[in-house]
Amino acid sequence: MSGVEFGDGWIRASVRGTERYEVELLLGGRREVAGTCDCPYGQEGNFCKHLVALGLTLIAQDADLPRWRKAARDRTRGLDAWLTGMSRDEPVALVREEMAEGRNLRRRLELRAASARGDVAGIRSRIRELLDSGPFAQYGYVDYANVHAYADQAAQAVHAIRSLTASGRAADSMALAREAIGMLAAGVESVDDADGRLGEIGAGLADAHHEACRAAGPDLVELAHWLVTHALDDAADLTDIDLLDYEDLLGERGMAALRRYAVEA
Repeated sequence: MSGVEFGDGWIRASVRGTERYEVELLLGGRREVAGTCDCPYGQEGNFCKHLVALGLTLIAQDADLPRWRKAARDRTRGLDAWLTGMSRDEPVALVREEMAEGRNLRRRLELRAASARGDVAGIRSRIRELLDSGPFAQYGYVDYANVHAYADQAAQAVHAIRSLTASGRAADSMALAREAIGMLAAGVESVDDADGRLGEIGAGLADAHHEACRAAGPDLVELAHWLVTHALDDAADLTDIDLLDYEDLLGERGMAALRRYAVEA
């Protein structure tokens, strides 16, 4: 076990099991304890043995949790006070400094900036990069050891699409969600997704598409056609889109078109 870190309501650490897993104990009331772990059993929502190992380690060390939680609150207040007391230009300089050292932070901020500008071409290019599994693959395949890193990167595509909807570009967001679903589905066979992480991302893209459709007010017949086409595609297993979730959006005209396309298919 390494990297034990204390917050006000949580304790995080890395625990070595079959792989190295990131665990987080969540501290509630006197009798409440919960937690998360990125091991397969933990990803199913269970309180796994890695969380138990962290708890037992803290007990063995006679951890003074009230004191550590108070120290965490003090650190948070100190950080907030420092940030609040900065001059106008200092936060910008700080972010630029952190971006120079952290590639992931830079990428997330670039996506937010592109969304704010409505730069659809820039966002589309970035989403393609995020969903490209190539950098994580060995011999054309993303094995279990690398799938979590790939999934964490790919999940940023969902946030980018939702941000574009929030910035008033829902029609573009809807189109990008469909493209992203197709790109994710195209690569799923070359990824060891034993934990179902790509399914979570697919569901997130489906939700982002649904949100964009509601905001955009799309062509109902075209939407019905896409839904039926998608339902018959391999990507349907990844997104688990329920056609009836769109019933109130499609209305009578759209549902009639959906039934027609389904019968033709």
